[in-house]
Amino acid sequence: MRAQSLSPCIITAKVAESRDFYVRHFGAKLSFDCGWYVNLEFGEGASLQFMAPQPDQEACNPAGLTYNFCVSDVDAEFHSLAASGLPAVMPLEDHPWGDRGFAVQDPNGVVLYIYSEREPAPEFKQFYKS
Repeated sequence: MRAQSLSPCIITAKVAESRDFYVRHFGAKLSFDCGWYVNLEFGEGASLQFMAPQPDQEACNPAGLTYNFCVSDVDAEFHSLAASGLPAVMPLEDHPWGDRGFAVQDPNGVVLYIYSEREPAPEFKQFYKS
C-alpha cells in the first residue's frame, strides 16, 4: 500500500480544547467541526482529527505518543510558541542524528516535536538511506 496521506485521530473528551490549541499555536485550518468530531488541516497531506468517545469506546492514552513537525525555521517557531506562553517540555537543541528541535505538549498529553533538518554528525550519516 502507498498511502496518499496519514491522519491520526485522537479519541478525547478534550475535542474543543484540542481544536483551539492547534488553531492558535500551529495555524491549523478547521475543515470539519460537528462538535464531537473535528478535522484540522496542516498542509498538503497533513491533518489531525479529534473525536469525543462514542459508546463503548475508550479515550486515547497518549503516553509515549509523539507527533513530529518538520518546519523551515525551528528557532522562529520556538520563539513564537514561547512568546504565546506555551512551555517547552524539551529544550531547543541540536541533535547529532541530523536535526535541531524542541518539544511541547498538547492538551491531551501528546508530545509535539518541532524540528528543522540539519547535517547529521559523521557517526549518524551511515544510517541514512537514499
